[in-house]
Amino acid sequence: MTLVLASQSAGRIAMLNAAGVSVDAVPALVDEQSIKTSLAQAGAKPRDIADALAEAKARKISRKMPTAMVLGCDQICVGPDGYIFDKPETPDDARAHLTQLSGKVHRLISAAVICEQGEPVWRIIDTAQMTMRSLSPQYIDDYVETFWDEIRHCVGCYRIEAEGEQLFASISGSQFTIIGMPLLPLLDYLRVRGLLPT
Repeated sequence: MTLVLASQSAGRIAMLNAAGVSVDAVPALVDEQSIKTSLAQAGAKPRDIADALAEAKARKISRKMPTAMVLGCDQICVGPDGYIFDKPETPDDARAHLTQLSGKVHRLISAAVICEQGEPVWRIIDTAQMTMRSLSPQYIDDYVETFWDEIRHCVGCYRIEAEGEQLFASISGSQFTIIGMPLLPLLDYLRVRGLLPT
């Protein structure tokens, strides 16, 4: 059975390839903002929003590719007050996000769902806790100006696998979850299903 990632996320593709997992990447193109807004207005918890978005992506591609095992993933960034951050649309958005997160603790919630023949067969949700050091306005300006192209697709406005690690005082949780996918439980499931050697 072919494993298909319902995304073209470079970080997730790199994680899977580094672990020796062959994957085809097909973007799902779901209306993430509409789903997120609808669920938030209904009072859904951030972990449930991440799970629903991951499932929506996997379902969409699985219906088009019924013979494949389709993996959908999503990540939610939750501020200390429960505010859910969206990906920044402009450098000013990124500066505002980092200013809000500076000196505080936030959570990254990563969800992964596998669908077959349009139905979910496996899911995992994991959370990492991120303590950002206090950042000066000048540091934030310089960081966004230098790395805007790299961070514009990141909900937290940083890439922990690159210079983003300099933003933090401490981190609790899996590095894989922080990058955007709970990889180790996924690898276990792929072994159970025979896609990886035991």
